[in-house]
Amino acid sequence: MPFALIGEPMADPLTEAEARFRALRSYRLIAHSLSAEGDEQVLRYFYCKPGWVRIELVRPHRGVLLIHDPTARKVRLWPFGLGFSPPLNLAPDNPLVLSPRGHRIDRSDVGALLENMRALLGRGTLVSLGDAQIAARSAAGLEITGANAADVAGVHRYRVWLSHDTFFPLRVQSYAVSGTLIETVDMADAEIDVRFPEHFFTP
Repeated sequence: MPFALIGEPMADPLTEAEARFRALRSYRLIAHSLSAEGDEQVLRYFYCKPGWVRIELVRPHRGVLLIHDPTARKVRLWPFGLGFSPPLNLAPDNPLVLSPRGHRIDRSDVGALLENMRALLGRGTLVSLGDAQIAARSAAGLEITGANAADVAGVHRYRVWLSHDTFFPLRVQSYAVSGTLIETVDMADAEIDVRFPEHFFTP
């Protein structure tokens, strides 16, 4: 798919990214996030339609396990890992299962990210950042900026690098209206259409 020159308006690649997400059944990755304050989080992330999510924290709070059940609309939380205690059953908006930035596990998947980008693009512009190598994977960068002070979920500007072969986001940076970097998330090891073991989301 052709991309525009760096800094120039470009054809909308989100359409392809959204189509690829609709077509996939599952994915897994290791997410490395770094906030503007220097707070780091590493987690193993697993997703399976229609909305099963399993998150295993690596850093900080190693061993914490969360699973979102889309049928029950509940989050099961094992504060000390499987086998140490019965899980807590919580609503997705319970403070115990919100991310440090207030994100909900039932809105943590790439589909939700693309929806936010689409909403921001509806009130802004998209330009090319050119090609790049993200963890040895070829990617195309794009920047979506809200017009004036427009934002979606507190984000005024996204910089995202989409894999050339899958259109899956490999790196995402979010910025506030002030121009301050909010967070950088790297997920370059993403694997699509993974077969998970039986009961992986219902241990």
